[in-house]
Amino acid sequence: MEARGQDERPGEVTSLRLSRIGAPLYGATASSPDPKDAAAPARGTVSERRPYAAVAVLCYINLLLYMDWFIIAGVLQVITAYFDISDSNAGLLQTVFVCCFLVAAPLFGYLGDRYSRKTIMAAGILLWSGVTLGSSFITESHYWLFFLTRGLVGVGAASYSTIAPTIIGDLFVKDKRTWILGVFYIFIPAGSGLGYILGSSVTQATGDWQWALRVTPCMATLALVLLILVVPDPARGAAEQGAGHSAARTPWCEDVKSLCKNRSFVWSSLGVTAMAFVTGALGFWAPLFLTRARIVLGSSCTQDLCSPLDSLIFGGLTVGTGILGVITGAEVARRYKKINPKADPLICALGMLTSSPCLFAAMVVAHSSILASYIFIALGELLLSLNWAIVADILLYVVTPTRRSTATALQSMVGHLLGDAGSPYLIGIISDAIQASRGDSPLWSFRSLEYSFLLCPFVGILGGGFFLATALYVEEDRKKAEGVTEGVQEKTSPPSDERTQRDIPKV
Repeated sequence: MEARGQDERPGEVTSLRLSRIGAPLYGATASSPDPKDAAAPARGTVSERRPYAAVAVLCYINLLLYMDWFIIAGVLQVITAYFDISDSNAGLLQTVFVCCFLVAAPLFGYLGDRYSRKTIMAAGILLWSGVTLGSSFITESHYWLFFLTRGLVGVGAASYSTIAPTIIGDLFVKDKRTWILGVFYIFIPAGSGLGYILGSSVTQATGDWQWALRVTPCMATLALVLLILVVPDPARGAAEQGAGHSAARTPWCEDVKSLCKNRSFVWSSLGVTAMAFVTGALGFWAPLFLTRARIVLGSSCTQDLCSPLDSLIFGGLTVGTGILGVITGAEVARRYKKINPKADPLICALGMLTSSPCLFAAMVVAHSSILASYIFIALGELLLSLNWAIVADILLYVVTPTRRSTATALQSMVGHLLGDAGSPYLIGIISDAIQASRGDSPLWSFRSLEYSFLLCPFVGILGGGFFLATALYVEEDRKKAEGVTEGVQEKTSPPSDERTQRDIPKV
């Protein structure tokens, strides 16, 4: 008998080797030979508990990112007065931020598929937090410099938003990944809402809006340390392919061509674009719109005093409805996928199509009842928030692991370019044009925003149609992605018969 068989019994060796052979765990609807594996993080690259600690850190950074993103909207009334800018120029603040974000996203997607993701994210955090801190010292005569700093913050934000979801995708699979992504994306509305609250609260407490921009950079220092110490950088596709398996990288142009032929990716990206258009316009202009509605209704407060109040209320609604919506969407998707593999895009379509009437009602009732407007806004935000985790999961299971960073970057670029990069500015331009034709009065200051806001519900209906189109192809594209992953496993592992015979001790 050969020496290699002395330490192990043949039955144990065969059992051990065969236990490593099985179908890849890919997507939220794939089958698995062992139910326990479906809920476990990827093995072989990181310890059993570390993925969960890493997710906690990534969620914390995501919270800071969106707080920083929407702090400006929370004090928009004060900023427009400080720099003496119009509605269209105020909307341009968000447009500059998002345009720089989308220009940088493809670069970080390319780098994220090829180089250390932790290093890229750490550099991005340093950039966005440092520039945010510096922008708090800009004087009113240098408003152009403030616009420039917001653009640089967008570049830093792109490095994180593009890469972080792909790390989660390489740590978890199946239903567990859907839930972890749900937790991660809860911090988008939570961070956005806290941005309004932080901006207005700090401004009210200190009497100086610049202090609101000095809070998140301090919190980002802790985030940077935790990122370096806690978050792993697993092999790309580790969760699906298992330890020791990795797919070959392909040229970037080939990646882009493949993604453009992926119909589920294309249609879902257009749906995400419509979502971004609506949420971008709503998030930036809603507090100011409600402030102007209060003035039309005869409120005794001035615009400066009303603005913090509506920012606080809107921020609180965004946090609450966002958390509830993401959790509800993830759970409904998890259950519905068991009976319908097209569940994810159908739920996204439902969220978009039902949120649009709510937002339309919120706009048209604001002149008669602020409370009714808030109720409809809350319903609209709740329905939109159903989609956050689901659209990320769609991307992860219809795209092969080595192209996920590129796919995330392209989806972000298209979504922001045609979505929230332009919607705040477009709303501002329409508002300025209406005010110019009707005269500068409190009534038409409100009406101009109201009429320009009515564009959002129609874009939302269009987004629902895009997600319905996604449902036509999602199952086919998921199976194609699974097939590629299975092919990688077959190439990197000997055939099962050969592997079993080789490992059984010879007599």
